[in-house]
Amino acid sequence: MKIKVLIFIITIASSLTLSFAQERKKDTIDDQVVNVIKPYTPTISDAFKIKDTPKLNDSNVVKKKDVKYNIFSIPVASTFTPAKGKAANVDKAKPVKLYDNYASLGVGSYTTILGEVYLNHEINSTENVGGYFSHHSSQGGIDGLLLDNDFSSTHINAHYSQKLGDFSWKIDGGFDAMTYNWYGLPQEFFGQAEANMIDPIHTFSSFNVGGKLKFDDAIINDGSVRFIRFGDDRDSGENRFIAKASFDVPIQGEEINTEFYVDYIGGSFDSNLNNTAGIDYGNVTFGLSPSYQLKEDDLTVNLGVRFVFLNDTELSDNKFFIYPNITASYRLVDEILIAFGGITGQLQQNSYYDFANENPFVSPNLIIAPTDERLNGFIGLKGKLSNNVSYNVKGNYFSEENKPLFKVNDANFDMANRNDYEYGNSFGVVYDDVRTFSLAGELNIDVNRNFTLGLKGEYFNYSTDEQAEAWNLPDITGSVFMDVQISEKWFAGASANYVGERKDLQEVTGTLIFVEPVSITLDSFFDANAHLGYKINDQLSVFAKVNNMFDQDYQRYANFPVQGIQALAGATYQFDF
Repeated sequence: MKIKVLIFIITIASSLTLSFAQERKKDTIDDQVVNVIKPYTPTISDAFKIKDTPKLNDSNVVKKKDVKYNIFSIPVASTFTPAKGKAANVDKAKPVKLYDNYASLGVGSYTTILGEVYLNHEINSTENVGGYFSHHSSQGGIDGLLLDNDFSSTHINAHYSQKLGDFSWKIDGGFDAMTYNWYGLPQEFFGQAEANMIDPIHTFSSFNVGGKLKFDDAIINDGSVRFIRFGDDRDSGENRFIAKASFDVPIQGEEINTEFYVDYIGGSFDSNLNNTAGIDYGNVTFGLSPSYQLKEDDLTVNLGVRFVFLNDTELSDNKFFIYPNITASYRLVDEILIAFGGITGQLQQNSYYDFANENPFVSPNLIIAPTDERLNGFIGLKGKLSNNVSYNVKGNYFSEENKPLFKVNDANFDMANRNDYEYGNSFGVVYDDVRTFSLAGELNIDVNRNFTLGLKGEYFNYSTDEQAEAWNLPDITGSVFMDVQISEKWFAGASANYVGERKDLQEVTGTLIFVEPVSITLDSFFDANAHLGYKINDQLSVFAKVNNMFDQDYQRYANFPVQGIQALAGATYQFDF
């Protein structure tokens, strides 16, 4: 604003001066005409900041004093010498020593003895030799029985293997001996007088030898042979020979995986169900199963078929079977959700050896025949809920012709020509066409190597043609198992099995007596077991086990109750040669 006022004053002063000068010139200069070509345009020069330092006229102003700094320095001699740096030591965990051999021995209630020995020795980098021995026996002691209920089971096996340049082979053989009692005498029909007439001991023995051969890079992938001789102390005997081979057949640049097998069985029993003659049985089957695997992204499909030829050597009868062998899986969500399914079938060879191992209370007069598993269809989902939790849900449908079912033998009231197993205290086999639907689920939890938990369960629904029930087959089964490493020294585990209701039928025979067949319903049961162990050192540990810990009074089969709560303690020793 001050600048504008100053310019205005200068302009007015200049105008007055010009006017005064023109008045004075009139006296000496004539009037003239002045033509203004361009009007005057005033401009304003750039403003600038006046640099001025104000001065203070104050008597209280104190003059600044100069400050001088002096450093009083004294040299100090230093004897410090820096040391070279060293990396810190990391404490390494002591590696766990693994032993190739172990021996275990335990004793418990009911005069139970449990022993195991496992041996494995590496002769050199290509040869191994080893063996296995196990024994489990008990003197019985179940309350309320009229017959002895002791048992014994012993198994011995030895093997030798060798790894060569292009293939490896293994040979092994073993011997088994089992003794059980037909102690399930139905006391509603028989008493102590009949029990005194029975010798319930039934002893089985078997011998087996076989070998395996595996090629690393050849048309034949692998092969195996096995011979089994099985018999008992009642003049029963059975021979079985199984040979298998797997090989690849190239066709137009594709490989067809093919399996071939031969299965022969032949045996005899000293007497039939009527005690009129012996029983002879035998057949041989030839099977061929080609299959082709198709993979595309997350889909895997195995397309195959089974051809089976059956020759009944006793009846001189031949049959030919064709079964589907198709399976598929599809990854819906990586490892989280996998869908799978399939349709298969097979001819199942039954044997006295298999029946006796599944039910040791069978009688030595069985009918042995193969089972035609026409169709086995299944579909399910499996995967992982997390890195530590996996699951499997599956639905099945079976259609089986000539399926074997265990059924309690008739109680024979005829005094003459009566065997020790004909008092309703043993089991026979009946065959029927059975259709089965089942739904199964499985869950496995592996938190870490110190804790594992597993759960399984399955529901069954049966449909039979001739038999009233699917004898001795449960409607529900389930199991739970758990292993825990409590600390470096302590470890523990537990398991439980659930078996649902089963049905059986007790019939009575005799020339002078007639009794209505008695329907038997076996109650479901829950059998829980637990064990606890302590590791004394790397080689020696002790353990304690409790079976049937809730003292459940249930029947394994009709008229065959089991031992109550059982306690056992022992030790395990690991070693190397």
